[in-house]
Amino acid sequence: MNENHSSEIHDSSSTKRKRGGWKSVKYILGNETFEKLASMSLIANLIVYMHTQYNMDTTFSVEVFNIWSGFTNFLPLVAAYLADAYTGKFYMLIFGSIASFLGMGFMSLGAGVPSLRPPPCPPLSDCVQMNPTNTQLAVLYVGLGFFAIGSGCLRPCNIAFGADQFDIKTEKGRAQLESFCNWWYFLFTIALLVALTLVVYIQTNISWFLGYIIPTVCFAFSLTIFLIGQGTYVRLKPKGSVLCDLFKVVLAAIRKHHVDMKKDSELSFYDPPLPSNETEESRHANLKLAHTNRFRFFEKAAVITNQTEIDNNGKSIDSWRLCSLQQVEELKSIVTTLPVWLAGIICFLSMGQANSYGVLQALQTDKSIGKSFKIPPAWMGLVPMISLSLWILLYEKIYIPCTKKNTLKKGKRLSIVQRLTIGIICSIACMVVAGLIEVRRRDNALKTKSLESPTRIWWLIPQFALSGLVEVFAAIPMMELLTSYWPESMKTLGGAVFFLSLSIASSLSNILIKIIVGLTKRNGGTPWLGGNDLNKNKLEYYYYTIAVLGGLNLLYFLFFARFFLSSEVLQRQKSQSEEKDEENEYRQ
Repeated sequence: MNENHSSEIHDSSSTKRKRGGWKSVKYILGNETFEKLASMSLIANLIVYMHTQYNMDTTFSVEVFNIWSGFTNFLPLVAAYLADAYTGKFYMLIFGSIASFLGMGFMSLGAGVPSLRPPPCPPLSDCVQMNPTNTQLAVLYVGLGFFAIGSGCLRPCNIAFGADQFDIKTEKGRAQLESFCNWWYFLFTIALLVALTLVVYIQTNISWFLGYIIPTVCFAFSLTIFLIGQGTYVRLKPKGSVLCDLFKVVLAAIRKHHVDMKKDSELSFYDPPLPSNETEESRHANLKLAHTNRFRFFEKAAVITNQTEIDNNGKSIDSWRLCSLQQVEELKSIVTTLPVWLAGIICFLSMGQANSYGVLQALQTDKSIGKSFKIPPAWMGLVPMISLSLWILLYEKIYIPCTKKNTLKKGKRLSIVQRLTIGIICSIACMVVAGLIEVRRRDNALKTKSLESPTRIWWLIPQFALSGLVEVFAAIPMMELLTSYWPESMKTLGGAVFFLSLSIASSLSNILIKIIVGLTKRNGGTPWLGGNDLNKNKLEYYYYTIAVLGGLNLLYFLFFARFFLSSEVLQRQKSQSEEKDEENEYRQ
């Protein structure tokens, strides 16, 4: 992960000064904007597409969505490793864009050729539906597969590649990097708004084929813009992945399991200075991690048991038997965060229901505005984004200035532990509220004996808003933890591990659905989930089950996981927050 700030094509310092900066970033931002527009156009309406165009019942469509989502969120871990160790971010981004373009091409083909889909049924009716054939499903799955591969390659590399374009050794470079991140998030929001309004409306009310051709063209633009700017990019050479170093520490510690760590005064540790040269990035110059007393078993990997383990220059001869204390502390940083990371997975289990069963609930509500206009169910995806944005606005512009006056510049920002606690509570509340609203929706539908409940779609806003708050208080601090507490050389890996937690949450959701269907079908009972009509289900029980898991998760976090975040970690986070506040005050 120690990457060299030199281009793969040219290596002279004069060339490096000509590359990078805003002349490169404008192409990267253009590429990212069209890519996000295309991606969100698919994700937001995928459940509705499979349910209405492929006649998949509610359970099957949710399972396919969760499998695809899990695969999409697992692949960034693989892509991050390959980009760091072999290909570099540039070629990984090209590969990801091509794969995503092919995926959208297959999706457009399935939407545009009637023979590649089962015969349609009238919307919201109980007609006998034809199941999709193997060929029809193959086209759908190939499209989703290519798209998952493409997204998995793009996610861990796009922001990191943009950050590579700035010289963070200078104050100007650091300011440009911060500005780049702000612009990235702004353009992401714009792309999301266009996808969830214009494109989703076209898909739902005009033509699925046209609604998928638009994001396919967007991917073509995305790749074209990225390639146009290839001569301006700083491309860092792959220098190997830290994953290999982590495995080395574990193996070396196991091989030296007989070492008695209680004899501190008799132990000699391998602790060489970090490499320092002109071509190495300055951010790696002072990254020596302090020695900690946690997980001392791993320190056995750095114990010199025999002088033959090091050469005449003081370097380890066999890095699979003798590792540095720096490598040991990097592994400790990861292990320390794992209990908290596990607590976040259950939160994401709750958050993920909005894009699956939440959209299906919206599909069977009264979506009309006036006499002719109907709200596309996927538009409910705007609610979490609005909820998230409103909280950030209130937090930054009202809460922090008020507490700043009352606490004399102390304790202005919520800590990671505080935010995660609130996030877990919000995840429980989200599922309870969703269950109560589903009871109302279904009861009104049964009274009128209609597939579409007279309950207005606005009743679903609270559960979608709470889903947005889960993202604010759980997903964002989790990403912050993985990228701020982990060593600098592991930040790309930390982002990939965050997406891995989303993948695990999707898999857990599928497992939970199968368990619930299996148990409730036993002895001829009526399953809580399944079929094409939510009015015949007991969806609220599924929501309440997740809420119970959230309650157990809250106890686990309060009485176990949070203590793994040592006082040093919390102090570091507090110091970073105070520095950020002071910097903002100076700018204002």
